[in-house]
Amino acid sequence: MQRRDAAALAEHARAVVLEQARSAIAERGAFRIALAGGSTPRVLYRMLAASEAEFARWHVYFGDERAVPPEHDDSNYRMAREAWLGSGLVPQTQVHRMRGELGAGSAAAQYERELVESFGSREVPRFDLVLLGMGADGHTASLFPGTTALVETRLFVASTWVEKLSANRITLTLRTLNAARQALFLVAGADKAPALREVLHAREDGPHLPAALVRPWEGALMWLVDSAAASALAST
Repeated sequence: MQRRDAAALAEHARAVVLEQARSAIAERGAFRIALAGGSTPRVLYRMLAASEAEFARWHVYFGDERAVPPEHDDSNYRMAREAWLGSGLVPQTQVHRMRGELGAGSAAAQYERELVESFGSREVPRFDLVLLGMGADGHTASLFPGTTALVETRLFVASTWVEKLSANRITLTLRTLNAARQALFLVAGADKAPALREVLHAREDGPHLPAALVRPWEGALMWLVDSAAASALAST
């Protein structure tokens, strides 16, 4: 785990993403990344827009989405497009957005089909890198405590009703996240400190917040957190 301020966190994340991309392209000819929403990734995406990379070989996906059109203020796709993807560096045919305007259920089913087609296999898709954030309640992607998507074991993509938000969401499932070659958490803000402490010190046999359940089976797990988010770890 690395503790950084917000700007340094995003810069370190940029270096990790670009190195993972170089490695994936060298080994497999393409780089497949799933994006996170939120303010911390936005800074990272702006940095990527100013970076040099073989973007023509990148395939960009999303870890979760709201059930809204792509022009909506709450759309994760809109944020990523405005910060980076609208630059055209990554070919638009290689940007795979979740179609929230279809409604959560239909969008999840459509995205599952798109993953099968894009990866060319009915096996669980294996992303080279999954970017993730964490909420103050310990949720990641749209895997919230107590929601049905959290216990989904068959699907790659699920729709879920989040009671605390009174909203439907679309999300990659734990089955998909844990197949990744690398999962990278970006966590910033003092409001995340209690959940981060609980996640990083979770007992094997105890109840787990959703973020603690992301443990790639044959991949790496990295946490990049700012000093505020790490503030509750000092006494452990």
